[in-house]
Amino acid sequence: MRIDGSGALVAGGASGLGEATARLLHERGAAVVIADLDAGKGEALAAELGSGARFVAADVTSSGPVEAAVAAAAEADGGLRISICCAGIGPAQRTAGRDGPHDLELFRRVVEVNLIGTFNVLRLAAAAMTANEPDEEGERGICVNTASVAAFDGQIGQVAYSASKGGIVGLTLPAARDLSGRGIRVVTIAPGTFDTPLLATLPERARKELGAAIPFPSRLGRPAEFAALAAHTVENPMLNGETIRLDGALRMPPR
Repeated sequence: MRIDGSGALVAGGASGLGEATARLLHERGAAVVIADLDAGKGEALAAELGSGARFVAADVTSSGPVEAAVAAAAEADGGLRISICCAGIGPAQRTAGRDGPHDLELFRRVVEVNLIGTFNVLRLAAAAMTANEPDEEGERGICVNTASVAAFDGQIGQVAYSASKGGIVGLTLPAARDLSGRGIRVVTIAPGTFDTPLLATLPERARKELGAAIPFPSRLGRPAEFAALAAHTVENPMLNGETIRLDGALRMPPR
């Protein structure tokens, strides 16, 4: 799938992994729609990128706003062909502890945003892609999801987060099979410990300790490295139905 000239949607694109991905796709010639709850950051990024970038306010858990973002991306000359979902939250709480059982509403909210939100973007983007003319490979589009190594190596306090990210891993293959007849691919990236705004709030010592735990390279991942893999999945037609760990050989310990 060619990036240049394609319409692209980046959900959760105003900061972190999504911002880096939106920047790279725009740099490579895609018409990028940045969908995010943070209007301030989203509008600022779109203004910085300039022509070929726009912001649409969207909560991934709601159909209407995501439909609007998809429709905006589909206005590109080539139609919406690239959808990348980076939206997510990650509060921590144990299954049961001194304060009692895990808060059920918190668990439900994490699953709603991370898993249901990802599926919402996937289903609506894929439906729009079916209207595209296939390229020379018979391809109409690609949907890239963001899981986490926590889907496989969930730590203490990550029961809700790991469950939500494990669900994303679980839907990847059947979604790819569902959409294969339409010429639409589905790929998931499972990043390890990356230098995102969430980690930027930690003390420098804690950040260095997190980076040192990664076998090689022994540092936090860079958002640009996530973006580079996302772009490669777009351009490599044989990548389909797969979850790719991007973690420097990290296997998370219990805590």
